[in-house]
Amino acid sequence: MNDQPSQVIGPVYQAVALQLTVNSVNRCPDRANARERMNAALAHLAVKVRGTRNWAGPALKLVVLPEYFLTSYPQEETIAGWADKAALEPDGPEYTAMGRIAQDNGVFLAGNAYETDRHFPGLYFQTCFVIDPAGKTILRYRRINSMFAPTPHDVWDKYLDIYGLEGVFPVAKTAIGNLAGIASEEIMYPEIARCFAMRGAEVFFHPTSENGSIQQTFKDVAKLARAIENLAYVVSCNTGGLNDIDLPADAGNGCSRIIDYRGTVLKVAGWGETSNALAEIDLHALRRERRKPGMNNFLSRQRFEAFAGSYATHQIQPANSLLNADGSVKSPDRAHFAEAQRRTIKRLADLGLI
Repeated sequence: MNDQPSQVIGPVYQAVALQLTVNSVNRCPDRANARERMNAALAHLAVKVRGTRNWAGPALKLVVLPEYFLTSYPQEETIAGWADKAALEPDGPEYTAMGRIAQDNGVFLAGNAYETDRHFPGLYFQTCFVIDPAGKTILRYRRINSMFAPTPHDVWDKYLDIYGLEGVFPVAKTAIGNLAGIASEEIMYPEIARCFAMRGAEVFFHPTSENGSIQQTFKDVAKLARAIENLAYVVSCNTGGLNDIDLPADAGNGCSRIIDYRGTVLKVAGWGETSNALAEIDLHALRRERRKPGMNNFLSRQRFEAFAGSYATHQIQPANSLLNADGSVKSPDRAHFAEAQRRTIKRLADLGLI
């Protein structure tokens, strides 16, 4: 008896991790100067997406960009200062410009940027986004786990009231499959990818900025694991160098990669600006694999009820650290986040858990 569905399901197309050099706005003296540099980055992006689309051909449907490709990351800036200088407004001109790029090239454009939210003045969130070929932003995922920046978990109760749990873990159901974003170091946290897989995610796009290495890194191992355990593709796009920051430019450079649902690395890029991490996404094959009984169908063998109680009764990093008792939002300094981790470590040690 054939257990496989007979109908043809899902497209076959190409995706690229478009590895680009990032020109930091950290040393820009003011917002206006920072925006000039960001606009230059958008103009550069338009050229490179067009060139990549012309080179790859019409089968290219998904373009993934690196982490914080417009700005680099905050350094000495205050939270409020970075929100003003470098964060995008959800309906701002930068998204309009990226919408035109997606439209002009007939692609889904997936990336990562710092973003403000009118409900949380003075804060910013690191946001993974998808823009469809009509130029519409169809997905926004705000990073949950960050070492030195605000996250939805820091304002958890208010964030849930506004966006709900589905807004915390959004999955875009599109013509090229179900897309979900994982931000940078969050690839190390299996729960994040799993929450997306619970909601049907098939392709994880992973904007990152990390040390590309010929040796396997922690993140490289995690990318393989997230693909295998969720039977999903991972399109991981690294920066192609970081200009005008204190670290060496190659601190975030190279080795973007595309991994299939079996954990096979389909393509790895070299260093610098490149579109060499280009590979086929075969949703026919992925969906057949997900519907096939057997030991390697890890999604169908999950027993979430067995684990739910442990998650519900064990707190590690506490929620709502940036909410006052009346529900208003605190404006923290950067030391807040390191201090929160130190308190968590002490509490776990006092409990004998670490």
